[in-house]
Amino acid sequence: MKSISIQKYFFLLLEVIVALAILILGYVFLKSWEGSKLFMVIVAIIWGVGSVAILFYVLNSIAETLPRKTRSIVLPVVFAGPALLLLLWFLILPTIRTFSLSFFNDTGRQFIGLTNYGNVFTDGVFWESFRNNIYWLVFGTSGSVGIGLLIAVLADKSRFENIYKALIFLPMAISFVGAGVIWKFIYAYKGEGANIVEIGLLNAIITGLGFKAQAWLQLPFWNNLLLIIIMVWLQTGYAMVILSSAIKGIPSSLIEAAKVDGATEFQVFRHIMIPEIMGTLITVSTTIVIFSLKLFDIVRVMTGGNFGTNVIANEFYLRQFTQGRTGEASALAILLLVAVVPVLLYNLRQFQGRKAFK
Repeated sequence: MKSISIQKYFFLLLEVIVALAILILGYVFLKSWEGSKLFMVIVAIIWGVGSVAILFYVLNSIAETLPRKTRSIVLPVVFAGPALLLLLWFLILPTIRTFSLSFFNDTGRQFIGLTNYGNVFTDGVFWESFRNNIYWLVFGTSGSVGIGLLIAVLADKSRFENIYKALIFLPMAISFVGAGVIWKFIYAYKGEGANIVEIGLLNAIITGLGFKAQAWLQLPFWNNLLLIIIMVWLQTGYAMVILSSAIKGIPSSLIEAAKVDGATEFQVFRHIMIPEIMGTLITVSTTIVIFSLKLFDIVRVMTGGNFGTNVIANEFYLRQFTQGRTGEASALAILLLVAVVPVLLYNLRQFQGRKAFK
């Protein structure tokens, strides 16, 4: 163990005092500030990032003074501890609270056991939402991964690969809400009557071909598919980038050897590329499955869950924030969590298998 001088202890104590002073004074300053919001945001960013950096520096300095064996235990706690505390505060505790509320009435004061779960399972709206989530899971995931894989393979052989990929990946920069607003103009329907002009792109194409304009978002079953197309538009870029990276990791000698042996492009794709990128393919698919299960924004913006397009997350929102049925909303949230967790755990096992967390 290194001997620590009194001077070193003095500087450590000084660092702790300075760090605490910056944290407390910054918080007090921001809380009492009543001037420009822009200035407040700038100060908050500088204070937040600077405080975290100083905090880690001070904690690391203290950990460095400990014996080697103790330090190896303390250092991971120092760096991962704050993140774990935030995870506990913003995720674990709300989950426990939601689970608890699912067994109480809407005021949260009377224990009613499994009544909320019984109400949910006997409600036709829940099963309609569940069915729609299955549509999103099947068509949304297969569409995003399938098209992403196809583009990754085809773009890999193109001279303009970077341009194609940038264009396909571009929608990823748009939020689900923003995408919903954009696609509303594509599916727009103004109705029938004098002086009504259709502004929707899809109806412009249909009427241009001599057919009648349609209220696309009110057509049962098809409206779900039209909404799912928006998710495919957003997620294809993500799938393409990850899968393209995996394809580039396949040894070129392996592909060339197969071609020398007479394998066609499709046989190379089927028997070499797919097996080689199977781990990545599963990871991308399960990630998009999680997106599908907790999908909310697109449905909320486009239809509000009407016309048979409701999903579980939107039904949770309606029961909690518009109907005040907290108990049933909590039960729905727990059921959604139960559906997502197995996929999430499978994803983590895939990461561990590839030593991503080792």
